[in-house]
Amino acid sequence: MKTHYAIALATLTGFGLGAIAVQGLHAQAKPPVYYIAEIDVTNLDAYTKEYAPKAQALIKSLGGRFLAAGQNVKSIEGAPPKPRVAVTVWDSMEKIQAWRDSADYKELRKTGDKYATFRAFTVEGLPQ
Repeated sequence: MKTHYAIALATLTGFGLGAIAVQGLHAQAKPPVYYIAEIDVTNLDAYTKEYAPKAQALIKSLGGRFLAAGQNVKSIEGAPPKPRVAVTVWDSMEKIQAWRDSADYKELRKTGDKYATFRAFTVEGLPQ
């Protein structure tokens, strides 16, 4: 009989410790950070050939993931957005800073600045 009590107690203890561990992991998980860029392209052909593919590859190589990008932008309320918008998601603000501080990005941005003007901002996601 004592064996049954010991097994039941061990099971309940294991379940309780597991529940606490899961709660701790959920509390430590950081919400993603969304990077939104509005782009006013002055030379679409050069932008799409010389800048966009390289910029997209660099973002992906440094951990960014594209959620939306393109010129099918519709204004719903307020001032109209730029004609082109890109939305990427990152694991942290530090990863966004690392991408923007990278030598590759700074060099590539010289090309981008020839063909477009940019406005960008970030917003932290909500925990799910």
